[in-house]
Amino acid sequence: MNKSSVTKNKTLNVRGLIIGLAVAALFPQAQARAGQAPVNLGTAANYVILAKSGISTVPPSAVTGNLGVSPIDSTAITGFSLILDGSGLFSTSSQVTGKVYAANYASPTPANLTTAVGDMQTAYTDAAGRTLPDHTELGIGNIGGLTLAPGLYKWSTGVTIPTDVTLSGGPNDVWIFQIAGDVTMAGATSVILSGGAQAQNIFWQVAGGVGVALGTTSQFEGIILTEAAINLQTGASITGGLYAQTAVTLDANTVTMPTALPASFFNSISRATNGIVTLVIANTTNLLLTLQTSTNLTDWTTLATPTPTVTPYTFTYTNTTAEAARFYRAFYP
Repeated sequence: MNKSSVTKNKTLNVRGLIIGLAVAALFPQAQARAGQAPVNLGTAANYVILAKSGISTVPPSAVTGNLGVSPIDSTAITGFSLILDGSGLFSTSSQVTGKVYAANYASPTPANLTTAVGDMQTAYTDAAGRTLPDHTELGIGNIGGLTLAPGLYKWSTGVTIPTDVTLSGGPNDVWIFQIAGDVTMAGATSVILSGGAQAQNIFWQVAGGVGVALGTTSQFEGIILTEAAINLQTGASITGGLYAQTAVTLDANTVTMPTALPASFFNSISRATNGIVTLVIANTTNLLLTLQTSTNLTDWTTLATPTPTVTPYTFTYTNTTAEAARFYRAFYP
């Protein structure tokens, strides 16, 4: 029997990653457990640091992104030598590449901050409420030296990072860490991303009464959502976001908002009876793409690395084997 029908599924578009599926319907399709969806930060995503009771720094820090405090006012933002803009809507600082907002600034800043803080708390609740963890009590709370695959992790205690920890996965993969205690990271250690993992897809939900402490000159990755405080010791850096329901304390730190990748998606995916698969990609022109294929969503083979000068971009792949399913993805490296 040579003829087979084709099922064309919806495609997924998350910060530059595009993924689709072509299925030969005469063969059974294996079931796979879906990964975690990213936590929606809502309007809190407009800020790289957002806190309810204050943000302080020992200069010089270097913050890329907006800062915001609410319901506390601007007197709780210290060490930044703020300069109020003529509009009264925000302040600026030589330590901030972005704007600084506070609840006592001109309208609509207070209302915007109230919404953002509400979204921050909703995001915290979302992350805390995810169910069916892939790993529970891993390392009895000590994750130093481990390589962590994407998924949902849960601890009834605090988490310590005494040595480097690696998060290994693709650009669309999501990590959610549910931590009942505090997070303590030793000095001169790193959270290392490999395989294309992105900081904006990593969420640390921390319920402890102290919060998060990042050691001297450490390098952290991901979005921190905490009920308590976030304290960065001298020279620590983070690519991600600091969202505290109390205060954030800096000391000559580098805080960088993740850069979202260009948006793209599959216009269509089709598989002919002779096995040839045609991918039509609505891409951003003149940017390098990596096209990959897999039969199990774990082991990926690179098909091509084009730099299309037109959009949409069409790629054909000859596949004469009879897998139950074959997956395709494309991303900007």
